[in-house]
Amino acid sequence: MPLVDIPGSKSLTARALFLAAAADGVTTLQRPLRSDDTEGFAEGLTRLGYRVGRTPDAWQVDGRPQGPAVPEADIHCRDGATTARFLPALAATGHGTYRFDASAQMRRRPLLPLTRALRDLGVDLRHEEAEGHHPLTVRAAGVEGGEVVLDAGQSSQYLTALLLLGPLTRTGLRITVTDLVSAPYVGITIAMMRAFGVEVGREGNTYLVPPGGYRATAYAIEPDASTASYFFAAAALTGGEVTVPGLGRGALQGDLGFVEVLRRMGARVDVGADRTTVAGTGELRGLTVTMRDISDTMPTLAAIAPFATGPVRIEDVANTRVKECDRLDACAENLRRLGAEVATGPDWIEIRPAAAGSGAAGPGPGASLTGAGIKTYGDHRIAMSFSVTGLRVPGISFDDPGCVRKTFPGFHEAFAELVKVLRKDGTG
Repeated sequence: MPLVDIPGSKSLTARALFLAAAADGVTTLQRPLRSDDTEGFAEGLTRLGYRVGRTPDAWQVDGRPQGPAVPEADIHCRDGATTARFLPALAATGHGTYRFDASAQMRRRPLLPLTRALRDLGVDLRHEEAEGHHPLTVRAAGVEGGEVVLDAGQSSQYLTALLLLGPLTRTGLRITVTDLVSAPYVGITIAMMRAFGVEVGREGNTYLVPPGGYRATAYAIEPDASTASYFFAAAALTGGEVTVPGLGRGALQGDLGFVEVLRRMGARVDVGADRTTVAGTGELRGLTVTMRDISDTMPTLAAIAPFATGPVRIEDVANTRVKECDRLDACAENLRRLGAEVATGPDWIEIRPAAAGSGAAGPGPGASLTGAGIKTYGDHRIAMSFSVTGLRVPGISFDDPGCVRKTFPGFHEAFAELVKVLRKDGTG
């Protein structure tokens, strides 16, 4: 039974870096993710004047409750949405002028609901080119606090940025949310704020964040559940078995719920106290599933859907159109390149079973699929998802395999090791 060591969670690492920078004292982050996104976040903190010390297994951050240590800074957010959305909120708590820019990919992604809310709170913030997009400049003078209304229907990160900001304001925040996607990520934020000494209240759709700041702590980062989805899907697809230590019943990340989708499709799933095991049974059943709360795993499911015995329909994932790429269209296009029958709508994708028989993809559903070049659009999740498809379809290649460095630089090597074990066990 392969044990797969999954790197630390990107979502937890980004939040932990913000909290550590804002806390009173020195925080140690154990097993943080080291990837392009999180290194970009740490680099942004350094440019703002925070001290970030690194060892192979831990990062130490000297907190500054009063905000950035420098009066001016230019921060490049790379491709990182958490960096691009969280750091301007952190910078607003200080006193100075801070300019943020990002990659062409990140420049295309929306910010307006967040920046509008920050302006409503009195933050002097200007978009330099397209309104609601990077680059932007924050002329910071601290944040008083108060009441604000937020639409988080495109991204829960807008709400997370305001929640994280709340304890650093002078009077606290009262945030009323009109729409929310990926709600479990907000649960992660609130749980992590609690670990740093802040309790967020809630009245219906309104979140109440007290002032008073954070206290430093030692914080262990759990493995990334979104990344684990590719390894769990590999087990379900091949009839193999995979266990991921460190992700179990107490996990903060909602994306672990992907294993329940695999269970509905016929896989055996065991979620223990501190580990999760998925075993394939030789059959994947079709289903209709709403993935609004775990939409980062939508491409994982789409990539194995042609091998199901019935149609797979994934609904309520409109927000995946404004990720690193339009993931709905990217999945549809790449599945069609392989020979699958796919339909899409504004917020859904439906994949029909590929013809059964005995072809390049092996016996059973999916046998008619043939290898092709996968267009990643520079999106790590497209590359990792279709690597799973490649377990059953020889001849798949990627135009940008290196885009996985965003969240898992060693993905291809780790996945190849898993494939070796599965094939040794006769399941791959």
